[in-house]
Amino acid sequence: MDFELTEEQKEFKALARGILEKELKPLVLRLDEKSVYHAGFIKEILEKEIGLLAVKLAEEGVYAAKFIAALEEKLKLLARALPEESAYPLDFIKKMGNLGFMGIFIPEEYGGLGKSLFEFALVAEEIARVCLSAATAYGVIALGTLPILLSGTEEQKKKYLTKIASGEMLVAFAITEADAGSDVMAMKMRAARDGDFYVLNGMKQFITSAGPSDIYSVFAKTNPEKGERGVSGFIVEKETPGLEFGEKEKKLGIRASETRSLILTDCKVPAENLIGGRENLGAIHILNTLNRSRIVVGALGVGCAEGALKQAISYAKERKQFGQSIASFQIIQHKLAEMAVRVETAKLLVYKAAWLAGQKDTGKSVLAKFGAMAKYFAAQAACNNADDNIQICGGMGFMEEFGAAKRWRDSRILRIYEGTDEIQKNEIARILIKESAN
Repeated sequence: MDFELTEEQKEFKALARGILEKELKPLVLRLDEKSVYHAGFIKEILEKEIGLLAVKLAEEGVYAAKFIAALEEKLKLLARALPEESAYPLDFIKKMGNLGFMGIFIPEEYGGLGKSLFEFALVAEEIARVCLSAATAYGVIALGTLPILLSGTEEQKKKYLTKIASGEMLVAFAITEADAGSDVMAMKMRAARDGDFYVLNGMKQFITSAGPSDIYSVFAKTNPEKGERGVSGFIVEKETPGLEFGEKEKKLGIRASETRSLILTDCKVPAENLIGGRENLGAIHILNTLNRSRIVVGALGVGCAEGALKQAISYAKERKQFGQSIASFQIIQHKLAEMAVRVETAKLLVYKAAWLAGQKDTGKSVLAKFGAMAKYFAAQAACNNADDNIQICGGMGFMEEFGAAKRWRDSRILRIYEGTDEIQKNEIARILIKESAN
């Protein structure tokens, strides 16, 4: 069995790593400190420089080597333009869509690159090595897109996927409610048919990228008496009357990624925006989405764990105590070894799950099992490595400006969003028992 990435996949990783290490990394602590998602004052620079670059590259028909070199130059300009009070720029995320990042796994007929979820996960992994906040803002693109990509009507795909792939529209995913977290099918949001519309009422909670996003994959009950078989999905545009957003949540970590509530009050959504064109299939849409999006979360865990390991090795080699580098102490070496094993093990699980997601003959239960395994183990690896990194770095690791504390705070969400550790273990065990009966 060949465990090597293809040359194209290696190119995607190199593409992301080269940019992020140089340009995103210096901004990370400032983004976290200010907890601001976008910086409107850079819009002119972005539209002028990045936009012209995208057009030029498209005309030349190049993507890889020239893309990396040219974009790095523009990002250097951007980094110099960001004063101390700025943070993660929404406009920049959207412009990245023009350069192919958002549409990696969207088919070419809808304006994407036509690759797989694997390539998207590889880029997400690289972003998470530098900043999990930025990686979360990127990863939620897949989460919000998948219901449309997997289950949408042809008209819905043509209307929305092309705009997502280009970066014209950002997308988010809304299922969580105050009384429907792990028990998501207990959702209370209602959707009632009214002529050519559905009227949605209710509130979604803890929605990643709520506010900055332009469209939302929202799930509500069209037939409450049917329980989980009465859930339907809707594509709700940001400007739809009746849709409002709550205050930005103050979080332990991933502070540069906005989290808000969605409040829908007599929100009239066109019937043509019913995902898939049929009612009561929402539970299937949700499961098909999460079975894949959890793989992306696993990739974020791999990146976060790898970033912690890299920082720990670097510091251990430089730090001198008792007349020698602390990297020469066996206790430190053992910690580094354990961190490296976690990274490689998590990576193998995530890559296998991502590969399975791209195989047409992969059964739903197999994909669900490996997606859950990948998310569960990679999230644990990230949290443990982030903690060991602080321990190795000692007092310096506890200082905010060093960056290890931010990674430690950020990593904790990986064990919660898109299904807690406990839900992943339930899923894995349920499928194992089912498989044993066959």
